[in-house]
Amino acid sequence: MTEASGIPLLTTHTSSVHINGILTPHGYVINDGKTVSGGSGSDLVTGVNGHGNSYGSNGISRSTSSNLIYDSIDEPLRDDPDDAAFKYHERKALRHGFEDVYNSEFYMSLLAQNFYIYFDDKRHETAGNPKPFEEQDANLPDWRMKDRQKTISAAIVLCLNLGVDPPDVVKTEPCAKLEAWVDPTEHQDSKKATELIAKNLQAQYETLSMRTRYKQSLDPNVEDAKRFCIALRRGAKDERILFHYNGHGVPKPTVSGEIWVFNKGYTQYIPVSIYDLQSWLGAPCLFVYDCHAAGNIVANFNRFVDKRIADDLKARDGPASSTVPGVLYRECIQLAACQANECLPMNPDLPMDLFTCCLTSPIEIAIRWFILQSPLPRSSVLNLDVTIPGRLADRRTPLGELNWIFTAITDTIAWSQLEAPLFKKLFRQDLMVAALFRNFLLAERIMRVHNCHPISEPKLPATHNHPMWESWDLAVDQCLAQLPMLEAAENGGPAYEYKHSTFFEEQLTAFEIWLKYGSKTKRPPEQLPVVLQVLLSQVHRLRALILLSRFLDLGPWAVYLALSIGIFPYVLKLLQSPAQELRPVLVFIWARIMSVDYQNIQQELLKDNSCGYFIHILTAREGLPTGAENIGEHHAMCAFIIALFCRGNKNAQRACMGPDVMQACLMHIQDLDCALLRQWACLCISQLWDNNAEAKWMGVREDAPAKLAVLLDDPVPEVRTAVLVALSTFLEITENENALDIYNEEIENRECQIIFAALRLTGDGSGMVRKEIVVLFSRFVKHYASKFLVIAFKQLEQDHEAYNKSGSTSSSIVSLDFPRASIFIGVWKALLVLATDPFVEVGDMAADVVDYVYLLLLQSPLARQAEDVIESLQRCSSSVQKFVRHPLSSSSSSSLYASPEPADTASISSGNHFALNARPPAVNRQVSSTSVLASTMKRSVSIAASLRNLALGYSEPAIEPITQPNLPPQNIGGTSVSTMPYGAGIHPDTARYHRRRPQDSVLMPLNSGFFEWSCEYFQEPQMSQPEMDEPGSVDYNQRLWRRTRNEKTLAYTQPQKELAAVAPWNTQIGFLNNATQPTKLVFAQFEPHLIAVDDRDGVTIWNWPENQKLNRFCNANPPGTKITEAKLINEDDVPLLMTGAGDGVIRLYRNYESEDNIELVCAWRALTDMLPSNKSSGLVADWQQGRGTMIVGGDVKVIRLWDAPRELCMADIPARSGSPITSLTSDQVAGHILIAGFGDGALRVYDRRLDPREAMVKVWKYHKSWVLNVHMQRGGARELASGSVDGKIHIWDLRMDTPVLSFQAHERGMRAVQVHEHAPILATGSQMVKLWRLSGEHTAVVKTGVGSTGGASSYMTLAAPPIRPHYVSALCFHPHRMVMAVNNSHDSHVGVYNCVPNLVHDFS
Repeated sequence: MTEASGIPLLTTHTSSVHINGILTPHGYVINDGKTVSGGSGSDLVTGVNGHGNSYGSNGISRSTSSNLIYDSIDEPLRDDPDDAAFKYHERKALRHGFEDVYNSEFYMSLLAQNFYIYFDDKRHETAGNPKPFEEQDANLPDWRMKDRQKTISAAIVLCLNLGVDPPDVVKTEPCAKLEAWVDPTEHQDSKKATELIAKNLQAQYETLSMRTRYKQSLDPNVEDAKRFCIALRRGAKDERILFHYNGHGVPKPTVSGEIWVFNKGYTQYIPVSIYDLQSWLGAPCLFVYDCHAAGNIVANFNRFVDKRIADDLKARDGPASSTVPGVLYRECIQLAACQANECLPMNPDLPMDLFTCCLTSPIEIAIRWFILQSPLPRSSVLNLDVTIPGRLADRRTPLGELNWIFTAITDTIAWSQLEAPLFKKLFRQDLMVAALFRNFLLAERIMRVHNCHPISEPKLPATHNHPMWESWDLAVDQCLAQLPMLEAAENGGPAYEYKHSTFFEEQLTAFEIWLKYGSKTKRPPEQLPVVLQVLLSQVHRLRALILLSRFLDLGPWAVYLALSIGIFPYVLKLLQSPAQELRPVLVFIWARIMSVDYQNIQQELLKDNSCGYFIHILTAREGLPTGAENIGEHHAMCAFIIALFCRGNKNAQRACMGPDVMQACLMHIQDLDCALLRQWACLCISQLWDNNAEAKWMGVREDAPAKLAVLLDDPVPEVRTAVLVALSTFLEITENENALDIYNEEIENRECQIIFAALRLTGDGSGMVRKEIVVLFSRFVKHYASKFLVIAFKQLEQDHEAYNKSGSTSSSIVSLDFPRASIFIGVWKALLVLATDPFVEVGDMAADVVDYVYLLLLQSPLARQAEDVIESLQRCSSSVQKFVRHPLSSSSSSSLYASPEPADTASISSGNHFALNARPPAVNRQVSSTSVLASTMKRSVSIAASLRNLALGYSEPAIEPITQPNLPPQNIGGTSVSTMPYGAGIHPDTARYHRRRPQDSVLMPLNSGFFEWSCEYFQEPQMSQPEMDEPGSVDYNQRLWRRTRNEKTLAYTQPQKELAAVAPWNTQIGFLNNATQPTKLVFAQFEPHLIAVDDRDGVTIWNWPENQKLNRFCNANPPGTKITEAKLINEDDVPLLMTGAGDGVIRLYRNYESEDNIELVCAWRALTDMLPSNKSSGLVADWQQGRGTMIVGGDVKVIRLWDAPRELCMADIPARSGSPITSLTSDQVAGHILIAGFGDGALRVYDRRLDPREAMVKVWKYHKSWVLNVHMQRGGARELASGSVDGKIHIWDLRMDTPVLSFQAHERGMRAVQVHEHAPILATGSQMVKLWRLSGEHTAVVKTGVGSTGGASSYMTLAAPPIRPHYVSALCFHPHRMVMAVNNSHDSHVGVYNCVPNLVHDFS
């Protein structure tokens, strides 16, 4: 992929960062308005940034101002040797003609407002792995009502015996008389009065539950009561029975546990034991006791239950004493009017059965009690018998609205006071139980005023003083205040329209305030039950749904809270609503619900074809409302819902086959504006195809594989991975492995086309994509295992022939003469290469596939021959002692992991530049003659690992002394001081990755977990700002502190730049024992870190101000290679460490300074087909933070540009030289101009805006030997300096064909050269370090050899042997501070120097 001339790359960045300072041509204005003088305005371009966010769909930034910056810098390079700007002593502006653009106000304002952070997407933080099961919240509630019960029978038992008062109760005068709102004294016939009371009570209960069967038992005797109860249990079976007992006409329940009934002649009170009552009614039951001293019944009921359980335990081995286990009685629910020592209230203004009225007619008794409690004179308030107009079921009437408000308030009180399991049991499992307990809260409030304390079993906390009762009083007051006007209107007075309560509007406002200010606490909001009730109102429904969606957006905990409160039936019913304005918010809510528990919802969506709601939106049959925003994201949510609906459910897949779901998804994958939609359209297709042959044939008819293959080049890694998931499921034709005849010619050809299209992604920069490639290959290998057995055996034979130098070849017992053999060979070679992938998971997964094939091979008829070839191969390899200078040489002798391809299978490479003939490192092999590999195979630990060890030869390579003068400096001298072998130290793993234990079996085909990982997107907050951008959050404060620290550092170091040009630089402030030979040193810009990489695979992190080693870890580059490049990226925020090694691999590390938290962020092979050379430069790179581009070169003939957001290779610029690239630099601001130094001394300039074939615009051949370094300053005057091994230094201007300035730094060769990023100073190293002004004047010398002197004793003098000449091995400047770090060859110590003695370094 290349860039068109003059057109900037479309960058997809993750975070847009803003600063409070302003860059000016004369300095830097800090936030307080003070200007720090010294240096040009562009000195501070790199590293001066604060932070903000600009997110688009799928986490991609919508900011395009970076492209505006690049578009504005399109002036061609000028070549005017007479320009005075070329003369250093006359020049005041920037070099290269940059001042014309860089000093413009437009450009500087854009530069100050935009900065980008890379490799911090979720895929990098999680490595594309879903959350481990143990990390998921195990305490999330189970919202499904799996043990839902119904109260199907109810017994109304009234023991009133009207006209006769019980002997142990003394009534007041006057006394309460009403029973079920009936006054018995108004009826002469007590029997009829009792029947009327029972009828009214039943009618009140029926308002709570119409489906319950009610039976009455009026003034019963013992025998009648027994028969009545036994018959109830027989009819109810295992369901719940309601037993309502009114004992106002009988004595109080006894302390020993008895209630009273009558004898047949009503002349005596007969006791009935609670134990007997339990036996008659069985369990489960709901008991309501409305009598004096009702607490005695509850206490004895529980005592008898404990006795039953104890009897059951005693009789465990004998006959059962009861047909109902005692433990079932624990599930019985009891409501009692008062405690054991209390009597019922006898206030004549209240009913005698006050407790029953509270439970069965709460609105009437609440209004009566409100009037009684009013402090106003009785004459100014309404009559106690006031009637509220309307019906309970009609929420538009005053009575219905009050009932609606009452339900919401009591639900809210219970929700806020009860534990979740208890709330679910009492308020959500049974309509009758929920209604009675809701009304019980009112009973507790009213009866407490009259010295009665209702009790319940299970016990409830006190709720009588909950603040929501004040809202209830206000609602009642608003209603009662309008009754006189309503009555007057009915009687012919002026018309009056009832004003509905503002309760729900106020509660929604309170909920909105909680969402804004209180949601961070994760405490359940009290208003959630109210929101549930508001969904019943069309007036407030849309607002309630929007607020509910904002609540669900807080995370899975919020979704589970909403589900446990009972939201699901409401949102399921709303899917039948035709209202267009509800569609966007309903789609969002359902996406959140499906993301946490799709398995319990699939069947609900199948009922009544509820999923058709989302299908119609996805297929555009019923679109979103006009003017709706983020339509693409809502379509993506629909695709997500349908994908989970179909996941693992045959009936759901069948339901989605007809309504053109696949056609809609294939249409949506062409949406260029929404990457999330493209991703989920692919994943939705994958779930339709999963184990569904009919859907796959539909895909064939729609040419779906070919249409999906187009997205393999998508700029978003998640989309590329989703395409691979879809293609993987398409490969799986049948679950029957023996049905091989189904793989006919046509199907095999189609699958090979898919594999061929996907092969080009084996070199993708994203580890997540490469993981899915391995999954795709594992399915392909499993389908065609027999062919891969033959290919694996043939590969072993070719390896044997490669090691056998006799030149004789024997005839093979296998043949690769089958159709499309080249595809299968290409897959096998790709798997062998992927088994050595630098991304840990990819390598392990590919090794598992290779193991699978080799294990099948060792179990096949070719097992004996395969073992013989392997053992012979090992014997041959033990005699091969061949030193190979470059690990990825195309002439490497090892081909176990990718041998040369036969003539009929050309090397498969693509735009991502990944060749299948790339090889792992080849080093000296010292393998014992015993057949360790064969025995390892027989133990089946890891065959792939065994072959990899054989191929890589994990033994220490001998390093030959090299003394040629033109070789790179790291090879000059003698042997290394390193004592640590390859592989020593911490091996950082990727996030969320747990290695498979050796004893665990591998299930084929593999599964990467990408689908589950993608689902997590809909569990994460999308409506609110990220935590890092939320003012006051910990992350925000940390970022703000880092920004302030960075600005402080820049302001502090700005005046020191001129000082650096005259300072002695001999004050040693650090002495670091690295333990290994450093070959490259890198200072962090703002952190107190010094990174030292050694001549093997070790990386050491130092806190250089404290002389403290923070961490050392292994880079995992193969033996025989070393780390040749180290950079820090995202330094304005939390930096990442980038390393590049001689094997062409780039790795990025997070938390690199921490032994416990270091993680491998990503790793990929940036260079392939590296050329063999005696003078190897390995991998060299330059990182452009402004563009997110990694520029890579080395022992290859191209300069490769990798785009960080896309994780793709954007372009290959031909180097147009046969020498290796030894150094790379670029313009760090605009990023258009690249400069490369070469081993033959040439410097070449490239303009990336041009076609790659024409990108080279200038060649300088003034150096005559190996270019050590070429570097363009990030700040200062943007000076471009280069130095070569022969000691020559040149200063360049891009517009000139000759150097601006040249001087000889050292006469006897030079080993290192570094330019300060901002100060006009340059350092060179040989046997000493020399400091130079960029105008060519020599300013200071730091002696590093024997007998060195200076302001402090040189560490080299103390540590180095006196008999050996010393040469500088590594040298670097701090990017901003006037600090230098130096290391000598044959010495593991690093010295850190200040430019002047009194320079203080503060990192606070």
